[in-house]
Order: sequence, then structure tokens, then C-alpha cells
Amino acid sequence: MEADELAWDVSAEQSVIGSILLSPNCLPEVERDLRPSDFRLEVDRAIYEAALALERSGEKMDVVTILDRAAKMGQPVSREYAFQLLEITPTAANVGAYIQIVREYVLRNGLMGVSESIRAGVLGREAPQTVLAQGAQMLTDLMTQGNAGRLSSPTEQLAAFYRQRDAIDSGDAKGYVCTGYMALDKLLGGGMINSGLYLLAARPGMGKTTLALNIADRVAQADPVLFVSLEMDDEQLTAKRISRETGISSEKLLMQPLNDQEYAKVAAATQKLSTLSLYTNKAPAVTVGDISALARSIGGLRLIVVDYFGKIAPPPESRRSGRVEYTTENSGALKDLARSLKVPVLVLCQLNREVETRQDKRPQLSDLRDTGALEQDADGVIFLYREDYYAAPGTIDPNIPSMMEVNLAKNRHGFVGKCEMAFSLASSRITSVSRARKGAAADDPFPQTTIQGA
Repeated sequence: MEADELAWDVSAEQSVIGSILLSPNCLPEVERDLRPSDFRLEVDRAIYEAALALERSGEKMDVVTILDRAAKMGQPVSREYAFQLLEITPTAANVGAYIQIVREYVLRNGLMGVSESIRAGVLGREAPQTVLAQGAQMLTDLMTQGNAGRLSSPTEQLAAFYRQRDAIDSGDAKGYVCTGYMALDKLLGGGMINSGLYLLAARPGMGKTTLALNIADRVAQADPVLFVSLEMDDEQLTAKRISRETGISSEKLLMQPLNDQEYAKVAAATQKLSTLSLYTNKAPAVTVGDISALARSIGGLRLIVVDYFGKIAPPPESRRSGRVEYTTENSGALKDLARSLKVPVLVLCQLNREVETRQDKRPQLSDLRDTGALEQDADGVIFLYREDYYAAPGTIDPNIPSMMEVNLAKNRHGFVGKCEMAFSLASSRITSVSRARKGAAADDPFPQTTIQGA
């Protein structure tokens, strides 16, 4: 069935326009949900555009002025048709119901358009990944179409808040996702807030992926997690996870023979990891649209991790744009994804080389300036710093835990501050510790945390 063959309830859209003619005060309600292009009949579209023009210019609005403005806009409407609309519209009080009917037909036809586009792409032998990404983006656009201008009244805002509170108080939902690290969660106010965009940033090799994997696995003990890796294959990620559980270095797991005792440890670790709901991507290059499609395919998803921002492919329609333009677009799209799915999105970021030129090489928010609008879009920015990272080669024993400074430099929903973790380079294990117990191998239930004013 072609999209044009879908039945269209013309009487519903005529009743919407008739309601505007009967009571111009209902125009704002119509404008929140319907665009001129949502009206199938050209004459209805002309009346709607004329009414919008009068509203924006602040002029008085009634049947006569609307028809006059339509004529001046080059879209004359007969008085007979206008009075016909007034006759067939029972009352403007039901305009909300008329709008809903029109919106449903718009969405149905939009879905037909998406299906036709996907079908054309498949028959045209376009790359399946491209067809999926474009289809996912079209569906996302369709879901948000007409909602950009919706307003939440004070009553609706408060109702949404209390619904969230009821879910939290009843134990049915949490307003945040714990990282599993007590010190970091304390800084965050409990964890990463739902719908929040969080950045985990550091220089290459500082420990971003290891910490992100540790967080992902801790969350995945109870809820599904999507870990989008754009640098490592599944076998490399799995080796880091097994290394953490067994103490065997990921280098040996990937490239050297194992003895029977080590194989036994690996078997026990893989059994444990198989129970965790952590999902990864297979494609080496993805767009934010691809990430959205993957995320929406996982039921009960609680966290998305992206490793890392700089490797996210530009949207198909932006591939001729400059890097600044499409990274800014990707940043906004990730924030939109977090809000639409109501889960935190943790994005790993590389810092620019200017860090290396300073005497104090601790990261600052200004080091994110070359990463599009990420700093602005982010709800939280977490920096990692290890002093021994800059030590002379060969002077660091990978079997001795390295002290990692974790700096929550931005927190839109609370305070900022720092805590410390112990990073075992040999085993990819990161644990919370206090300053008084440097080198401890186990999580400290009360790690030292410094909280600063927001």
C-alpha cells in the first residue's frame, strides 16, 4: 500500500480549522501540536497560515480578518468555504480531540513514508547500516515532530515531578544510576541522573576505558547496559574484563599461552561475566542514530556508555560539514538521546594536547573546548589524572596500584569535588580507596572525598 492510499479524515482537519474560525483563542493549542504541512487540504493550510500570521503580528482575528490576510498572502479562500467550516464544526471546545485525530493520521502517513524509504534503500542496495541509521533517524524525527513547541503547564510540571517521586518512594524506580564507586557516587549526589549526559575525560592511556568498563559491569549486575566501543573489539574488551576478575594481564590473555590454573580462573570469570547484562556493538563505526537504534532494541536499558566521542561518525546528511559543526550536532544528539530514553549517557572524551604543555597537567574544563558543545551540553564532567602517567618509562611497576585522581569538575545537579581510586595497570582493576590507605586493593566503604561548593 502506498503512503498516499491511507485514508485521511478530512472532517477532522476541517473541524480544527473551523474551531479556529469559531474561537481564535484556541489557536495556541493548535499551534503546539500541528504545523501547516500537517493539513492535507491546501485551503485549510492557507487559513491556518493566515491565522498564524495575524497572531504573530498581534492583529485582531476573526473570520473576516483571517480571509483578508489569506488573500494578501496570495492564498485566497472563498467565504462560502469558510462558512461551510463554521457549519460543520459543532464546537471549538472539542478542538483537542480534533487535533489528536489529525496527529494520528499524520503519524500513520509518516510511518508509511519511513517504511517506503527503508524499502527503497534495501531495493537500491544501499549499505544496510546506512539504511538502518537513516530509518532510525526518521523514526526519531517522527516521534518528536510536533512536540518541539509543546508547553508544560505549571500543573503538568509538578505532576511529572511527583510521579517521579512516587516511583522512587515506592521502590519502582530511581532517579539516578549508581556508578558502583561509593566516593564518586557521593560526589554525584547518589549517581548519574536519569536523562543526564556525563563526560569521562582524560589523556589517552589514563584509564578512561577501564573505569567505564568497571562502571558498566557494576550497573549490568542488575540492569542492561549498552557499551558502544569504537576503539576496541569484543575480544579486547572481554580480555580487560577477565583480567579484572582473574588478575591475569589482558596482554597475556590476548597473546600468550595460559596454564591449567589460569584457564580455571578464566572459566570462572567468564561464567560470572555471562550473567551480566552488558551489550556491545558489532559495527566498528556508528553514528548517534545507530547508537539510538541499538539502545532502543534493549529492553529495560539503564545506562549507555560510548567510547569515545571523537570516533562517533557524522550523520549521513552532515558528512560534508566541518568537524566543529558535526561534533556539535553529535553532542546535542547524545543529550537528546539521554532525555528521550531517560537513561544516563556516559561519553568518554580525549583531551587536547595543551594539557601536556602546562606544569600542572591536571585537566581543566577549558581542555574540552575543541570538543564541540560537549561542555555546555553535559550534566557532569569527570576528569581522570595519574601523576605516574608522566613518570619516566620503565620506572613504574604495573603490579603496584597507581593512584588515580577523579575530579568531578562540573555537576549541574549538585556539588563538585575530588576523590581517589587505585588503578591496577596489570589487571585493569579500579577500586575506591582513602588517602590513608594508598595502595589498598579493596574498596573502602568510606573513602576520603573532598566536596567543594557548586
